[in-house]
Amino acid sequence: MNLSNIYVVLSHPEESRNVGAACRAMANNGISHLRIVGKKEEIDDTKVRILAIHAASIWENAEFFDSVKEATADCVCSAGTTRRKGKKRKGKLLLPEEFAKYASEASTGKVAIVFGNERTGLTDEEIDECTMGVTIPSDDNFASLNLSHAVQILCYHMFREKNNKQTGYTPIALERLDKTVTSITDDLQQIGFFSKTGRKDMEKFWRDILSRSTLSEGEAQYLEKIFHKASGLANRNINKSSD
Repeated sequence: MNLSNIYVVLSHPEESRNVGAACRAMANNGISHLRIVGKKEEIDDTKVRILAIHAASIWENAEFFDSVKEATADCVCSAGTTRRKGKKRKGKLLLPEEFAKYASEASTGKVAIVFGNERTGLTDEEIDECTMGVTIPSDDNFASLNLSHAVQILCYHMFREKNNKQTGYTPIALERLDKTVTSITDDLQQIGFFSKTGRKDMEKFWRDILSRSTLSEGEAQYLEKIFHKASGLANRNINKSSD
């Protein structure tokens, strides 16, 4: 696993000291890329540095975004951390070690691990913007973890996987994957596979399943050609039957 391709994303952190502690947890495990959804001016620089200690450079180089989707657009997959299960929480949630093995196969491209607000965690909408979910098992009587502790656990599992064999190609980023998803759903809609009201669910299905496949550029183009050709053949048969 290439740890330089692991990106920690903190969505709207409330406590500046937690940001500093998260930086230290990242540095402990050789991970240096931090992205934050929110405004930099809302975070207390002094409080961050108190707990970041010698990992302050991670904070200094942090990138800021307006949404989880924007913060992960150039990544090949994005894992939202959550302790709550359900249909709107990605259904099956991976354990940290399971996600680490998955990430090791995709780490020739950027991999995002997304952590929510300390009080509320990731919202359903933010989870929806991720391609998969990860959960850290904990006691039901006290299930909520401190933000920096959660960062430490996930980063540690990434660190442990770093010597695993990598794939021999670079998976496409989510921004590129979205173009493939649009191409597929355009073709499916053209042949009447679903109504306009069903398009959003279909796009979500393809985005989630294809992101787990860590497609190469060539594979993405091949998929697009398959669906485009199928759409053309279907329309040609429809025209023949109507003649």
